[in-house]
Amino acid sequence: MLIMRNDPRDKPTTLKDIAIALSTSESTVSRALRNHPRISEARRQAVQAAAQAMGYRPNAMATALSLRRIEGRPSVYHSTFAWFNDWTVPSELRKFRQFDMYWQGAEQSAQKLGYHLEEFITGHDMTLPRLRQILFSRGITGILLPPHGTGTTDWDSFDWSGFSIVRLSHSGTPAFHAVTCDQMFDTMLAYDQMWAKGYRRIGYVGIAFRGHLFGAGHYWAQATRSKARTLPSLYVDSLHSRDARLKAVSVWLKRNRPDSILTAWVELPEILREIGYSVPEDLGLATVNIHDCEISAGIDQLPHEVGRVAVLMLASLIHDNDRGIPNIRREVLIQGKWRDGSSLPFRQNASASR
Repeated sequence: MLIMRNDPRDKPTTLKDIAIALSTSESTVSRALRNHPRISEARRQAVQAAAQAMGYRPNAMATALSLRRIEGRPSVYHSTFAWFNDWTVPSELRKFRQFDMYWQGAEQSAQKLGYHLEEFITGHDMTLPRLRQILFSRGITGILLPPHGTGTTDWDSFDWSGFSIVRLSHSGTPAFHAVTCDQMFDTMLAYDQMWAKGYRRIGYVGIAFRGHLFGAGHYWAQATRSKARTLPSLYVDSLHSRDARLKAVSVWLKRNRPDSILTAWVELPEILREIGYSVPEDLGLATVNIHDCEISAGIDQLPHEVGRVAVLMLASLIHDNDRGIPNIRREVLIQGKWRDGSSLPFRQNASASR
């Protein structure tokens, strides 16, 4: 069958036009154009080739109305998104304010789109084959993966085919699409704010973890300040004893004499007190994440926004039938905001550092 492209002046090609030309149904055409797995590869290619030849251009509003009409989709409730909780003690996950705000942002965004967000406790007595069976039996194809924390599930052995997945963190395997904070931008923003408050010997203390890019942001922030006094970063190993970590901080402080510290380590304020340093009298202190931390000055990573955007990405993956482990991974970074706090006063109001 010879299919002619429409003249631009003609009425736009519709799903119905393509269906008539191929002697098939509108629902088949709609699914084929969205790469739906229920449509065979040969059929998808035939429909997509016909759509291109006929000059078909999708219209978002018309497509939405058409989907509700020809596929019977409800306008209020679509389906359920799964939130996997793989923590050894599941209740601990959302005790972290950061992670609870991920949930809140995701839940509100899901409801706005007509979805329901439901938590699934993984591991424990739930085997991976059983989890997959439950998801498929309930028609759940969208999964959000918050930071796994203390979980021990071997996710590399899970069959991810048929699911659209979004992580809410930089790291983790398998490598799925992700929405998370912009760690390098946030660190450079914090450094610039500390500089503006009069601090010049700005050190960085963090956890020795490859998934953190805060140290790289601190390094580049120093490099872009021609008058900055470059200080080496301190990376502590969380597996070392408390005495070993305390000694590492003490040696680093005496050797480098910072007037302020930017940190991603929540234990640092307590360590400083034990060594004998007062904040902010002896040292200004800021953090790259003001949530779940006693440090008042620093970066608000906007976790509510991270959760909201993660759901938007997940919905788009489902709509495009982008399933399984992606060949090309995408990462959406949310830039944080600086928040002033008493732990980092203006330098002229603080005493000289030790």
